[in-house]
Amino acid sequence: MEPRPRSFYILAAFFTLFLIFLYGPTITIAILSFQGPTGGLTFPMKGTSFHWFRDLFEQQAVGDIWGSFSRSFLLGLMVMVTTVVVSVMGGLAFRKRFAGSSVLFYLIITSLVIPSILISLGVGLIWSQSGLTVHWSTSGFGAQLTWTLPFGLLIMFAVFNRFDASYEEAARDLGATPWQTLRHVVLPIIAPSLIGVALFGFTLSYDEFARTLLTSGSHNTLPLEIFGMTTNVTSPVIFALGTLTTLFSFVVIAVFLGVVWLTDRRRKAKGSDAGKGLV
Repeated sequence: MEPRPRSFYILAAFFTLFLIFLYGPTITIAILSFQGPTGGLTFPMKGTSFHWFRDLFEQQAVGDIWGSFSRSFLLGLMVMVTTVVVSVMGGLAFRKRFAGSSVLFYLIITSLVIPSILISLGVGLIWSQSGLTVHWSTSGFGAQLTWTLPFGLLIMFAVFNRFDASYEEAARDLGATPWQTLRHVVLPIIAPSLIGVALFGFTLSYDEFARTLLTSGSHNTLPLEIFGMTTNVTSPVIFALGTLTTLFSFVVIAVFLGVVWLTDRRRKAKGSDAGKGLV
């Protein structure tokens, strides 16, 4: 076996340092969340326990943790569904050139380069000046869509640029209606990409701070609640909350990956059954 080149070890060391830089803070928070009852926010640790995790589930005056979590979760689901539906519709629409398509495309992308805090300020002002109530489910919802929709549309543009239209032609030749072609041909083929768009939509919404800061009204989402806790909570309970929210994020990712795996497995099974039927 030939020895590896020096560049391999340099790149491996760089990648290791990158992982430490990326996950080091999260791991540190997770470790400190297991401080003993008399522990503080820094090392050295004063014993180990689950005290601060239990403290999260008890009645306390550290903020509306579970209320803010439920709001972030519901808002994430709303943004996820809307992002998937609009992204698919936009991807289908942009398959053919139409008047103003280039202008519309650049208008969509522009929201990614405008500072998030300005988006939040602008949406909040529009709502308040229009006499509407600034609320996380209305103005906050709209502000977050300016962040998730461009990502979803870019993914769908890439998917449909590589989509083989012959599948749709074959379905139409067999008598399928446009809706049947979309439902039974197009959507099953692009299903893994749709799951990816859904994951993007949910996670980007769930941890969004700047675009929700001035559009959530009097009820905080979880990122805003955690930010508020940093100014008045001086115990490791905030680390325990951070650890649980991180675990929740990993669970969400695992669920979406599991759905992708099951979808791919079912599609291969159907293909295998169809192949056996032709034999």
